[in-house]
Amino acid sequence: MTYKEVLESARGQMGPCHACPVCNGRACGATIPGPGAKGSGTVAIRNFDAWRDVRLNMDTIHENFEPDTALRIFGRTFKYPFFAGPVGALALHYGDKYNDLDYNNILVPACAAAGIAAFTGDGTNPKVMEGATAAIAASGGAGIPTVKPWDNATVAQKMAMTRQSGCFALAMDIDAAGLPFLQHLDPPAGSKTVEQLQAIAKSAGVPFILKGIMTVSGAEKAVEAGAAGIVVSNHGGRVLDDCPATAEVLADIVAAVDGRAKILVDGGIRTGNDVFKALALGADAVLIARPFVTAVYGGGADGVAAYTEKLGSELADTMRLCGAPTLDAITRDMVRIIK
Repeated sequence: MTYKEVLESARGQMGPCHACPVCNGRACGATIPGPGAKGSGTVAIRNFDAWRDVRLNMDTIHENFEPDTALRIFGRTFKYPFFAGPVGALALHYGDKYNDLDYNNILVPACAAAGIAAFTGDGTNPKVMEGATAAIAASGGAGIPTVKPWDNATVAQKMAMTRQSGCFALAMDIDAAGLPFLQHLDPPAGSKTVEQLQAIAKSAGVPFILKGIMTVSGAEKAVEAGAAGIVVSNHGGRVLDDCPATAEVLADIVAAVDGRAKILVDGGIRTGNDVFKALALGADAVLIARPFVTAVYGGGADGVAAYTEKLGSELADTMRLCGAPTLDAITRDMVRIIK
């Protein structure tokens, strides 16, 4: 199955999502519920556009090589340096073809088979986390459950489920405190203090990742809280309008963290070229969310495989043409930022 076939099959299957040839936020705008962004809907567009302003420096005068795209992180080795990002409330945002349990039961094993891993989403229904962790357990722990910032008692209950999955890392999307459809719910969700996050990180039992970091000060607090990794993310523009793009803040956060935690980034990353750019700006790996939803809706496990291989081949091609035989060889001077 080709990625073009995946897109063609997905159209009309995803509620308000158009399964656009390029998922750049322009067609969905402020569609929430749906795949769009909050308020003006421009942050998702800005995320995408910012990677277009990072140009690749081609250099083909070097030894001929076959690129090694393998990533070693948190004790595991993956075929590529990208992961499927966490998505929740599938029926609310993408129509009734799949619910969260159906989606994770397709996505998690398909990612594992493709040599990567999936972050899984969370929801107000406890069965969402139960299903996600069961899918991760069935895939040998090759997944990262992502807990929302519920009240402490609910977080503790959900983390107990995650530990039983054998997951190699655990995440919290701290920026989900701003999701409009999580306000005034039971259980409640909201911001966390450094001290609260320290307790959560200590109880995780595996490397703890904080997703939703957009400032140097936020990164410093995440490291202080004991995060082994952070995800530079504005939640795809779905929590705060007028945010900067993730590409605009990534390099400053990388410099501030200075190796004290692994750094991942999401937001508008759509191609293997974009993955290369993120790594050149200092990220260890990236997350991609919306296009993996399209892959599942358009082709199930075959769709996930097709999109993963598309990204991987694009990344390898870029590595060849920029002179980077391994991921560690991707350096800042291989890209140029146009302002």
